[in-house]
Amino acid sequence: MASDELPAAVVPKKKGNVKFAFACAILASMTSILLGYDIGVMSGASLYIKDDLKISDSKLEVLMGILNVYSLVGSFAAGRTSDWIGRRFTIVLAAVIFFAGAFLMGFAVNYGMLMFGRFVAGVGVGYALMIAPVYTAEVSPASARGFLTSFPEVFINFGILLGYVSNYAFSRLPLHLGWRVMLGIGAAPSVVLAFMVLGMPESPRWLVMKGRLADAKIVLEKTSDTAEEAAERLAEIKAAAGIPADVDGDVVEVPKREGATRSPQASGIDAVVLYSPRVFKAAGIVGDNRVLGTTCAVGVTKTLFILVATFLLDRVGRRPLLLTSVAGMILSLVCLGMGLTVVGHSPDVKVPWAIGVAIASTMSYVAFFSIGLGPITWVYSSEIFPLHVRALGCALGVATNRVTSGVVSMTFISLSKAITIGGGFFLYGGMAMLAFIFFFFYLPETRGRTLEGMGKLFGATDEDGVKPEGDAATKEKRQLEMSAATTK
Repeated sequence: MASDELPAAVVPKKKGNVKFAFACAILASMTSILLGYDIGVMSGASLYIKDDLKISDSKLEVLMGILNVYSLVGSFAAGRTSDWIGRRFTIVLAAVIFFAGAFLMGFAVNYGMLMFGRFVAGVGVGYALMIAPVYTAEVSPASARGFLTSFPEVFINFGILLGYVSNYAFSRLPLHLGWRVMLGIGAAPSVVLAFMVLGMPESPRWLVMKGRLADAKIVLEKTSDTAEEAAERLAEIKAAAGIPADVDGDVVEVPKREGATRSPQASGIDAVVLYSPRVFKAAGIVGDNRVLGTTCAVGVTKTLFILVATFLLDRVGRRPLLLTSVAGMILSLVCLGMGLTVVGHSPDVKVPWAIGVAIASTMSYVAFFSIGLGPITWVYSSEIFPLHVRALGCALGVATNRVTSGVVSMTFISLSKAITIGGGFFLYGGMAMLAFIFFFFYLPETRGRTLEGMGKLFGATDEDGVKPEGDAATKEKRQLEMSAATTK
């Protein structure tokens, strides 16, 4: 009987190992703070950037959303980089690049320099988004993988909250100084992160890919629930890497493998989070302090509910949480669109109930997003790819995610002017409805399975772990499509 099938009384979990895996996941996932902080801080800083640099709405929405496009460079490069220098040093590289970008944005003297700073920061964000879930999934035991791989989304939310708080804290500074401090101070976490990550072990799966079996065994023994599970995980990783079971030693030669790609889903979360001050102004809230204060409440709500999700992923499962999440998002978007439409049609008269509906719907929307679609994007994407294309597949997933986010971010103001701000959220609700239908019919449950066992779930291997002939390309395409479905 496999060790993961034995009762807890027979094979007790090593609490120290769980804590070690937990610490590794925390450190790796902290890179996601970089994206979260940028999203949060730009939502408020944009109010002051527009006034200080005298730029148009078109330039402003490009400035706010372009980081998502720039992050493509980092996410694509990270796939290769992480396979070359390892997951751990790729995390350090992400922090260093983002530090340079935040520094440039903080000292920007004009729109062009600010855009260049966002390009550099975007590359760092791309690296961070790709590597955090990959590393975390690869060090996590199957029993806690959902919990641990949801951490990137936890830290994105924490970063957003920090950005909102930064907006509120520095909003009283002089116009030319306030937004620069808001953006520049984002460099501080990246410095701390870079030094902390150096104390982490390398991913055991990357070590196996490089033929360093002895090093991989040491890490697995520190991050598995039991010694038996560590041995089983090593055997499965060796099989996935194409290393015969009877091959052992400190360093061995690993066969070359090939493979992978994926596609998008948009639900409007970037519009709600990035443009929340504009949404609240449209809802009838007046005064920058009140708007930024209400925005902070969005950050708190989002962060609290992502914490709830982390504890449910390995208990309830991915599929039930995802379907509940998207259904709640659809209802919230419809109510938000209705509230904003009513307020928009009564510009000279305050409609308290409509304002209340708009604010409550915004809070419920980010809450529903955080309990499902937000964390499962990273959990699911980091789980389903085979070892030899995991970094590349995750990089392509991040790229799709960022392109979709960029389109939403860079079109929201124009869309609001074309079909009204309420109409924009009705449109996002329709997209979320399509996502729900796709998830309902095609998304399988992955809870409790080992990473190497995912091939059986998606039909990529038979019961002996061997890839069947004939329709392999079709099955791999389906596997990639499943991953794409969770892209925000």
